[in-house]
Amino acid sequence: MKIYTRRGDTGETALFGGGRTAKDDTRVEAYGTVDELNAAIGNASVHVTHAATRDRLGVLQSDLFAIGAHLATPPPRPGRTAPSLPELPVERVARMETWIDEAMEATPPLRNFILPAGSAGASGLHLARAVCRRAERRVVALAAAEPVDPAIIRHLNRLSDYLFAAARLENLEGGHRDREWKGRP
Repeated sequence: MKIYTRRGDTGETALFGGGRTAKDDTRVEAYGTVDELNAAIGNASVHVTHAATRDRLGVLQSDLFAIGAHLATPPPRPGRTAPSLPELPVERVARMETWIDEAMEATPPLRNFILPAGSAGASGLHLARAVCRRAERRVVALAAAEPVDPAIIRHLNRLSDYLFAAARLENLEGGHRDREWKGRP
């Protein structure tokens, strides 16, 4: 099976459920950045040493596929039926809050801003967090123009918090101290 179709060579792409749009469309930016986030999490997971975090990242990557499917699907045109989509992982937000609380209770209290650094796993999680924040901004921009399930924005917002907490836990468990921002050198 060939993976190229040549249909995107003119700067357009197909949307799930039908229709085509420009590759720089707000919708494509939103689901494309969620895809980038998924890749960043996959890259971070290779370096993460904390087994529970690694397992959770795999679950969250699956969640992002479902979110991406929803973002790639515009409302159906009149007379068309909406395609079948995977269920949004709405229950995951509460689960992530538990994971965040566990990680933050295990790590020293925050007294300053933390620089995105430390072990390879923590640094990868910090990078994924920054990509997650961008994905959230892209989805919010899409939501300003078209209907977006608010559960997606909540999920991305909590996910960035989880990635921060997981990076701190990864540093702690790997014997790396969080690097606090001290202001000007």
